[in-house]
Amino acid sequence: MTSKFLLITALGTAIALQTAKSLHAAPMPKQFTNDIGMKFVRIDPGSFTMGQTNGGEWDEHPAHKVNITNSFYMAETEVTNAQYEKFAPGHAAFRGKHDLSKADDEAVIYVSWYDAMNFCKWLSKKDGRSYRLPTEAEWEYTCRAGTTTAFSTGEKLPETYYKHQQREWAPAAVPLFVGKTPANAWGLYDMHGNVEEWCLDWYGPYTAEEQINPAGRIDGDFKVTRGGSHNTPVGYLRSANRMSTLPEDKHWLIGFRVVIGQMSQRKPLPMPEPPLWAKNVTQDRYSWNKGPNPRKAYFTGPMRFVKIPEGSHGPMFSNHNHQPAITACPNGDLLAIWYSTTSEKSRALAVVASRLRKGTTEWEPASPFWDAADRNDHGNALMWDEKDTLYHFNGLGTDGTWGKLALIMRRSTDNGQTWSKAKIINPIHGLRHQVIAGPFITEEGYMILCCDAVTGGDGGSAVHLSKDGDKTWVDLGVNRPEPKFEAGETGAWIAGIHTGCAQLNNGSLLAFGRGNSIDGKMPQSLSTDMGVNWTYSASVFQPIGGGQRVVLERLKEGPLFLAAFCRDVIMTDAAGQFHKVSGLFGALSFDEGMTWPVRKLITPGGPARTAQRMDKRDFTLSAVSAEPNGYMAATVAPDGVIHLISSWNHYSFNLKWLMTPMSPPQQ
Repeated sequence: MTSKFLLITALGTAIALQTAKSLHAAPMPKQFTNDIGMKFVRIDPGSFTMGQTNGGEWDEHPAHKVNITNSFYMAETEVTNAQYEKFAPGHAAFRGKHDLSKADDEAVIYVSWYDAMNFCKWLSKKDGRSYRLPTEAEWEYTCRAGTTTAFSTGEKLPETYYKHQQREWAPAAVPLFVGKTPANAWGLYDMHGNVEEWCLDWYGPYTAEEQINPAGRIDGDFKVTRGGSHNTPVGYLRSANRMSTLPEDKHWLIGFRVVIGQMSQRKPLPMPEPPLWAKNVTQDRYSWNKGPNPRKAYFTGPMRFVKIPEGSHGPMFSNHNHQPAITACPNGDLLAIWYSTTSEKSRALAVVASRLRKGTTEWEPASPFWDAADRNDHGNALMWDEKDTLYHFNGLGTDGTWGKLALIMRRSTDNGQTWSKAKIINPIHGLRHQVIAGPFITEEGYMILCCDAVTGGDGGSAVHLSKDGDKTWVDLGVNRPEPKFEAGETGAWIAGIHTGCAQLNNGSLLAFGRGNSIDGKMPQSLSTDMGVNWTYSASVFQPIGGGQRVVLERLKEGPLFLAAFCRDVIMTDAAGQFHKVSGLFGALSFDEGMTWPVRKLITPGGPARTAQRMDKRDFTLSAVSAEPNGYMAATVAPDGVIHLISSWNHYSFNLKWLMTPMSPPQQ
């Protein structure tokens, strides 16, 4: 036997051994265990219907046929702490956080999509096999295991799978051991619950046509997670249910499992058609001196800006639309966003948008703006730096409440037509991140963003500050005790929630809020050290309550403008007559908040008539009665016009109108 023959034989044997480790080796065993103890099951090719038409959510439609043409291996269970920490030993610091996932053989949590991908790369190099995350189609195919029902167990999931399957403000401690509940028909464990699992795909809408080895969308904001988790209502554990979040997000609900197999060469689907607010956006800079004459009183409204068809149940919801934000754009447009949902305590809470284009008199119908699927993304804000950049701030939820939000930011340099991928500016899911409209830039160039610090009707607001042009952010009151909100006291939070905040000419910050009333009045907070410490006192205004939010803005002409709500207060008309009035009003201060001599209802006046407020309830609009409720937000355009929106209506007016006394009531 020649040396050449021996060399060829040895080389062939080595290649054969390596190939036997690959997916395409024949025969493929039904099960095997890899070098770090992970057990795998062979998944054979087949077809299934992806999605759920009856009883499913909107993003599970249309149900469509999918063909899986290649065999692959899927891990029997989710990756455990012990397995993951062979790759990332430092992850052990997350064990036991929120009293979850302490043991070696519990599912690993607090891993981002990038962490999961890096684990796959590490394991592929170590083991010589092609490890990756499953595609969303592969995941649902294996979860269903040949079934067509809501769960692989039938239309209901037996309670043996339950791990506190309900919504909570804080996660209940439950064991996350893998492989303890029954396997499905294909030998896979924990496909319903335990922890959510990252998939390879960018999240995006389904298409109706039959597909072969689909790979999701070509790009997007969010990566798909599947399977549901502990501390989640059981309906979110269905085979077809889809969730998503930012790929860098990590928290106590999400882990992952891996597959072995080469990726299909199928191209991902293209990006979906842009929403209406992003179509045909002019990039011409607007000359704001073309606006209303500032020497003449100008007022329009109320004009409805929330336009969602009745009966809508995803991706927008006609049931509940609330908590708006608004900004002027460099091209002269106005852009408004708000959340649309079935309930404030719901995973079905999405941010939608509408545009009022320069030169038009009607807001366009709403369309989706930003939505991590099945997350309560509560609270949002818009801001224009009055140069070239718009900012969007938002909460990013873990599940169905607003008590567990991370904080994100996006930018647009093309008048809101396109936006950067979201940047997480505070990754800790918890309180102090429910974004409130009205961020601003101080004279020093600092960016100020206020957020509710609590989940209830009062309790204070957090101040988030960036001193380096949005690169880094700090919560100025985090880990400091909740203040005693009383006159003369000092603390690290703003008094009240849903705050309005502005900078005074001396550099101090002034804020008003809802709740935490002082001496029966709306509380006001003053900071002389850029939001680090606040001193509390009673304002001159009545406190506001549920369904109401205050606005505080600096006008172009210099005065401070406050919008709030009143009940049965006395105001004087142009003839000097006194009238008892109620509803939305505006106030002006010419001495940096010391006094507020001008107060006027935000109403066109005239004979009494019926108008509509948030959630489509009626109110009486007249010279002495204005909108009684609404989460107010405002933007002051460069032409000096104040654009004030409630949860339903848009009002536009200028300083001259505010300073013109109300007209006498008409019969």
